[in-house]
Amino acid sequence: MLKVSNVKVSLKQARKEPAKILASYLNVREKSLSQVTLLKRSIDARKGKVHYICTYAFSYPDEEELMQKQKQVSVYQPYHYPIPKPINKTTIVVGSGPAGLFCTWLLAKSGSPVILLERGSCVEKRIQAVDTFFETGLLNERSNVQFGEGGAGTFSDGKLTTGIKDPRVTQVLKTFVEYGAPEDILYEAKPHIGTDYLRKLLINMRYDLLAMGAIIRFESQVTDVLIENGRVQGVEINHQEKLLADAVVLAIGHSARDTFEMLYQRKVPMEAKPFAVGVRIEHPQTQINTVQYGEHASQLKPASYKLSYHAADGRGVYTFCMCPGGQVVAAASEKERLVTNGMSEYARAKANANSAVLVNVGTADFGSDHPLAGMYYQRELEGRAFRLGQGHYHAPVSLLQDYMKHQLSSGLGKIEPSYQPGWQFANLHQLFSEAMNDDLKAGLAYFGTRLKGFDRPDAILTGVESRSSSPVRLVRDGTLSSAIAGLYPCGEGAGYAGGIMSAAVDGLKVAEIILGGSK
Repeated sequence: MLKVSNVKVSLKQARKEPAKILASYLNVREKSLSQVTLLKRSIDARKGKVHYICTYAFSYPDEEELMQKQKQVSVYQPYHYPIPKPINKTTIVVGSGPAGLFCTWLLAKSGSPVILLERGSCVEKRIQAVDTFFETGLLNERSNVQFGEGGAGTFSDGKLTTGIKDPRVTQVLKTFVEYGAPEDILYEAKPHIGTDYLRKLLINMRYDLLAMGAIIRFESQVTDVLIENGRVQGVEINHQEKLLADAVVLAIGHSARDTFEMLYQRKVPMEAKPFAVGVRIEHPQTQINTVQYGEHASQLKPASYKLSYHAADGRGVYTFCMCPGGQVVAAASEKERLVTNGMSEYARAKANANSAVLVNVGTADFGSDHPLAGMYYQRELEGRAFRLGQGHYHAPVSLLQDYMKHQLSSGLGKIEPSYQPGWQFANLHQLFSEAMNDDLKAGLAYFGTRLKGFDRPDAILTGVESRSSSPVRLVRDGTLSSAIAGLYPCGEGAGYAGGIMSAAVDGLKVAEIILGGSK
């Protein structure tokens, strides 16, 4: 097969079949092309001339001749992910987020015995618990936006963008499509599933894992790891049952704080990791669409943005997890601690765009170099946010103009906060240090020069965004194992991924190692 990249396609042309577009571009007969596949599509909106940039794969009768005539055409080799042979050893995977699910998937696909343990509920029960929380403020600490089938990503935008270049990304995307994700994630430059599709996908994946022989247990929190003579022997579940295994994969996610504390007590090597904290900002999605796409906005999917700023004191300030047409959600997992996140469905059809605006933090902010200092810092911030919102998991909110002036807001402009179960005007300066507030304000002002209207006075700021990534790294060696033999830290919670895709890929890598491969 062959491949051609950087094909400019107008919005009008994009309505045609890929074979017609490609035949015109290559100046060949359409009938001479076969197996035409759109591999990648991105939007180029620079200078107001909006169009797509596409990459296609295809077959052609005389491929050597075409490559000589068309220098932009090259050989294309489709990626095929090899499934390793089974092993007769039992693996326990702790956590059913992307890392845990894909680790379990490969172990089960190979025919090897695997047990998946999840502290939260299956997605059907989890949705009920989260809906109750959003409506009433009654938090279920075991099953919530952070914990349960699918991990924290189940209540997010389902973004599948990643900076890693690992070929396993292709397999992850294909697997998502097999379980019900929209096929456009295979070629969109900024793919996303949406929380609605993601929930259905998880159920389909669960049934397939069970059919392949995996054992899946929900509401089964790992309360201890069993270690003997420097090697893992298994785990304790819910302070009661002991389950033995040859290997244990810790795909625990970034919010399993009690598990981090237990692992620290068990002397599992770990270290504090820098991360970022801040607030969520909301604008009208129509505003973002118009600024990004101009007169073409109605012909395109809701627009996104990504902005960054280097503050004078060296900190980075940046937007993160931007959710077009979504909502700000209550993402708490502990009593009297409040944290936000962003979520949107596949259509991204809600009124507001939202994104985190974050500033980097490290040991100097934590006040300690203790391995769990960052986690304790998160707890402190979230407790402060809970109190600023005056309880009931109501979030502290400020208009951007008032945050910039260090004052309390007295009324809304044209934008309504989307956060549930409620919100309260508060002075968000009370969340952060003076230096962090200065950096956030400088970043917000700068972003207004990069994206028109970003710094509009009535933009909504909601606090606090504190779980952008794990505050802890569980140390592992070149074989992806902890110093404790048979114990494999994995995914975002272990500090080796950031987002759905890189976590899923890390899960595959760990499974490959367990099955006798190399990373």
